Amino acid sequence: MMVLLGIVLGLGATFGGFMAMGGHLDVVWQPFEYVIIGGIAFSTFLIANPMSVIKDTGSGIMHAMSGVAPKRKDFLALLGLLYALMREVRAKPRNEVEAHIDDPANSGLFAHFPTILKDKELTQYICDYARLIIIGNAKSHEIEGLMEQEISTIKKHKTKPAAALGTVAEALPALGICAAVLGIVKAMGAIDQSPEILGHYIGSALIGTFVGIYSSYAIISPLAHKIKVTREKQCQPFIIVKQTLIAFMNGALPQIALEHGRKTIAEGERPTIDEVESEAISNVPSSNSPPQQQAA
Repeated sequence: MMVLLGIVLGLGATFGGFMAMGGHLDVVWQPFEYVIIGGIAFSTFLIANPMSVIKDTGSGIMHAMSGVAPKRKDFLALLGLLYALMREVRAKPRNEVEAHIDDPANSGLFAHFPTILKDKELTQYICDYARLIIIGNAKSHEIEGLMEQEISTIKKHKTKPAAALGTVAEALPALGICAAVLGIVKAMGAIDQSPEILGHYIGSALIGTFVGIYSSYAIISPLAHKIKVTREKQCQPFIIVKQTLIAFMNGALPQIALEHGRKTIAEGERPTIDEVESEAISNVPSSNSPPQQQAA
């Protein structure tokens, strides 16, 4: 919503100011300039990126516009799952814990946290490293290095759409100049016409430069940054898992290990200690109890 609001406000300020100066909007409407710039920009996007990134860019734009990122309740659910899992590791035999991490979709423990189970990448991340913990002979510093490497890979993958749009944004001013040059070539072909007609052609050509610069700096570049910020927030749960499980491997009690994970959350979205105690610890059900319906 804020993305759309920003675009509308930007366009309103631009064309409202133009009209206030005495400009006429019909001069700005040059559809073939837009076709040239938009067509070349889209073709460069197709040339520079594999199909997986092209498809993911659409998802990234939707995520940025709708603000799809973990919220406080999601962090509490994740901390609750980690606490329940660490409690199982401490209290139950290895084969019982393995039953949960080998098949989380049919696990009574994971069933209590449907929002986490829905994120298959995060669920697999948790299960992979929980499995290494229960094996018993893994060194915490080695696991930490492996987790950091995987997080780096995940982050790089998730932010590829932002980099792809950033490349297009960098090219747009030059593409606007290309459209303007073609417009000037057209104007030169009418050099024998009246100054009014020639001025119209030159003005039309300059619209290409305007559109290229405006769309780059006022639309595409901010949108790419928004996608990057949104996707980086989507990586935050992986960092929480890493810090929590590493603290647990180093001998911290589950409650203390959760605090290591909680501290990685940005202050504005970080649950308080009391919230973690009441919602992520005290209300964590047993893996044998039936799962409860959680509000979407």
